[in-house]
Amino acid sequence: MVRIDKKATRLYVLDTNVLIHDPAALYQFDEHEVVIPMTVLEELDKHKNGIREIARTARQVSRTLSDLTANVDLGQIRDGIPIPRLTGPEGRLRLLCYDDLSTPDHLEDSPDNRLLTETCRLRDERPDASVILVTKDINLRVKAAAVGVPVEDYLTDRAFDDSDAMLGGARIYPEAGHDGSGLWESLKTEVKVDREDSGRVVYRLAGEIPADWHLGMLVSDSDDEASFEAVIRELGPKHAHLELLTNYRHGASVWGVHAHDSRQNFTLNLLMDDDIDLVTIAGSAGTGKTFMTLAAAFQQTLDAKRFERIVFTRAPISMSEDIGYLPGTEEEKMSPWMGAFHDNMDNLLRDEHDGSTAWNQEATRQLLGSRVQIRAPGFMRGRTLNDTFLIIDEAQNFTPKQLKSLLTRAGRNTKIVCLGNVGQIDTPYLTANTCGMAAVVQRFRDWPHAGHVTLKSVERSRLALAGEELL
Repeated sequence: MVRIDKKATRLYVLDTNVLIHDPAALYQFDEHEVVIPMTVLEELDKHKNGIREIARTARQVSRTLSDLTANVDLGQIRDGIPIPRLTGPEGRLRLLCYDDLSTPDHLEDSPDNRLLTETCRLRDERPDASVILVTKDINLRVKAAAVGVPVEDYLTDRAFDDSDAMLGGARIYPEAGHDGSGLWESLKTEVKVDREDSGRVVYRLAGEIPADWHLGMLVSDSDDEASFEAVIRELGPKHAHLELLTNYRHGASVWGVHAHDSRQNFTLNLLMDDDIDLVTIAGSAGTGKTFMTLAAAFQQTLDAKRFERIVFTRAPISMSEDIGYLPGTEEEKMSPWMGAFHDNMDNLLRDEHDGSTAWNQEATRQLLGSRVQIRAPGFMRGRTLNDTFLIIDEAQNFTPKQLKSLLTRAGRNTKIVCLGNVGQIDTPYLTANTCGMAAVVQRFRDWPHAGHVTLKSVERSRLALAGEELL
């Protein structure tokens, strides 16, 4: 990797994928100079037509550039256009255009190679500055490093550093004991227990609270057969309120589904809690994310009548390819990507005695189908979802901007559940710390009406467990 002189003037050359990933990227480089080469402008022009998310974003970037260059003469464009900032010195925007540019003979005339050639030429023209290429394309970063061009990934929107892990949503204290007394002793906090008429049991702690606690976190004495399980409802530097969870292991169940360990029990509590509007559930394949979520959705829609409908959506991985030209209804168009939904419905409605499943019966499908809607995320733009249990599957394959557009569909009496595994990302340029799932978990961690849990135990089969551990 080429060393960057932090004291020199810095010029950041942005690749097209950076602007598509974050249309506000122009404003993220403080007082430094942002350079948009002609190659990038041409790429934006190619992407602007259509109804796909990439086309909408390209048009948004083009409008931003148009606003910045409005009423600006050629001299200002060459010298740099001011980029306004709320605080601190302004940055500058340069549009880079070389009339006589050509890629070296040994390189293919591709957008990536033209961009690299433009960056090299700018570097040669500005020996007084650090010229840095910013791209989310791994191969282009390797090429840049090979020819001695300083290069960086665009990391402004990452939810956490590579050295950190996404919130697990739980802390295990083996010393806690069945009533938590061991935990209070180890923390050296005073505790008062309130048993309310509604049946809620709340522990009110006073004293030094662990710095890694956050609202909505599970505090338990074991990951498996826990005897003490509570969720943090209120939190401050010197106090915390913990509420005991409902035990869904044995007596109580959610649409016939019981928890097998502490994290699953916490998951069912979050899904059934009327005061929690947003639930994020992470975990590897086979941990029961979709299964438990559908059980909670049907319990609250068909039995408790809290919601009027269930909406199930996920990112189609021909990844955000247009489905409008496919034959059939919206649900039929989404069908190839909804295997997990149908498999879990089959298991939820399976008779334990004879192994038959009511999901294969037409009457059952019609009854549940009247309450369940399968929707493509791109077709939900502009809608307001009231009285809805919205399930967003494969949330790790959405960008933060795409997930924001779905979360802001929530109207009155709507609960949203995001399911995902940041270890299985299929979308180009997204990573475990820049995907929408990670952003939502991190940014909602201190919101009292959100909860997160990372499931650990694979329930699908011993083969699935071995595959997850060994491969």
